[in-house]
Amino acid sequence: MAGAAEGLIGPNAVLQMLPQIERLGGRDRVDRMLAAAGILEVPDGSAMIPEGDAARLHRLIRAEEPVLAPELAAAAGDATARYILAHRIPKAAQHLMRVLPAWGAVRLLSRAIAAHAWTFAGSGEFSAQSPWRFEILSNPVIRGEVSTTPLCAWHAAVFEGLYRTLVHPACRCVETRCGAQPGCDTCAFEISLAATNPSR
Repeated sequence: MAGAAEGLIGPNAVLQMLPQIERLGGRDRVDRMLAAAGILEVPDGSAMIPEGDAARLHRLIRAEEPVLAPELAAAAGDATARYILAHRIPKAAQHLMRVLPAWGAVRLLSRAIAAHAWTFAGSGEFSAQSPWRFEILSNPVIRGEVSTTPLCAWHAAVFEGLYRTLVHPACRCVETRCGAQPGCDTCAFEISLAATNPSR
């Protein structure tokens, strides 16, 4: 499924990073990093934003905080998942997923994620390879970057937060391949269920 046209992404790609930056250096650091990323106004959350704004902010965090960046991005991703649960996936659908066995819940959840892929994929091409495996071709949040290790802790945390809440609390998501790695153009995410009894 294609992401949003015209290079737009959900505002939580920026909004949920700001409290993490503030934890590190207060409001002054938030203001400085927003300016450095070329974000002149903080999104109000009511509309999609240019994906380049999110990409520059995420890249700046990785550059300034190479050790803490994965933790900060994961916390922001978890907050994004909570926003999606509160505002994007109907409560009736969430209730159904919570009472279904894991094998049934994942099918409904993967469809819901695909339906709202613009939230995290922007102009990248999102696809569900299976209910447990997602890919983003040309992920705009890391587009143009080069790294020997995966960079998309924010995306992985979004998926993990949704799966842990709606499928099983033992679900984990790992980025197994990143578009920033040499020779790759696709970010791949695998969700696994560590529990010994997947039926809940």
